[in-house]
Amino acid sequence: MIRLSPPNFRRLEQAHSLDVMVGGAELNSAVGLARLGHASAWVSRLTNNPLGRLVANHAREAGVLTEHIVWTNEDRVGLYFLEFGAAPRASSVLYDRRHSAIAGIQPGMVDWSKVFAGVKWFHVSGITPALSTSAAETTREALQAARNANVQISIDLNYRAKLWSQEEAGRWMSEFMNLCDVLITTEEDTQRVFQISGEDYEDVAAKLAKRFPLKIVAITLRENPLVWKNQWTAIAWRDGKVYRTRSYEVEIVDRLGAGDSFAAGLIHGLLEGDLQKGVDFGVAASAMKHSIPGDFAWITREEVETLMSGSGLRISR
Repeated sequence: MIRLSPPNFRRLEQAHSLDVMVGGAELNSAVGLARLGHASAWVSRLTNNPLGRLVANHAREAGVLTEHIVWTNEDRVGLYFLEFGAAPRASSVLYDRRHSAIAGIQPGMVDWSKVFAGVKWFHVSGITPALSTSAAETTREALQAARNANVQISIDLNYRAKLWSQEEAGRWMSEFMNLCDVLITTEEDTQRVFQISGEDYEDVAAKLAKRFPLKIVAITLRENPLVWKNQWTAIAWRDGKVYRTRSYEVEIVDRLGAGDSFAAGLIHGLLEGDLQKGVDFGVAASAMKHSIPGDFAWITREEVETLMSGSGLRISR
């Protein structure tokens, strides 16, 4: 999508100009993985006009391969508008993505055998199937193709109430869980989509793994004392064992894309066979993303490792 934001905390109704950014859940995670040193590609459908090319150009600029994009002369590029808030007014998003190119994707449009040739990991979020019935059906097609190709699969639940109902999300995402290895979620989204709650985060993760054939459940944890300052951490559950990491106090410049950066860091560790490393990298990378404008995590692996080692806030020079 293209993101449009009024500068200087203005409301949309006050705006005389809009800052232009590019983002989207799966693309944000692909960027994070590319920045951590992995070869990553983004599969999507874009309109062949200047706005579609703008999105693809930004993906390539961030190191993401775009050869699997399906180009069309129909439909449109999705937009969303972001108003930055300050306490007591929360930030808010207005979607303008009806009839977008990706919402019009259909099963059979993507050659998944080509996409998954030589690939180790496939990541998708719950936002994509929320866009339309055909997008949900294509997500199912992609997941089944990834499973047939012996590709590891992660899904970020990412429930968006402005895109679909809890009932719709629960029906589709419950089906997708049967094709998922790693689920990334929050306690709130788990309750809304699956009606699962528990005594604590660990209990919620265990209940998810009991209901669905998941190998790993990761839950991100955000404490929100202020709109622009949070405590941020996560846990992961595997085979009854809970993996924890440190908590970061983040001063928020832009929180959009933080969860996607966590997914990138988690996958980074899992690709190297180390869940603890994945949780550590995921939380550190996403904590750092909070300090960067836009949806993309313009970070390096070395910066994340430095943060994980407990570096201070003195100027780096």
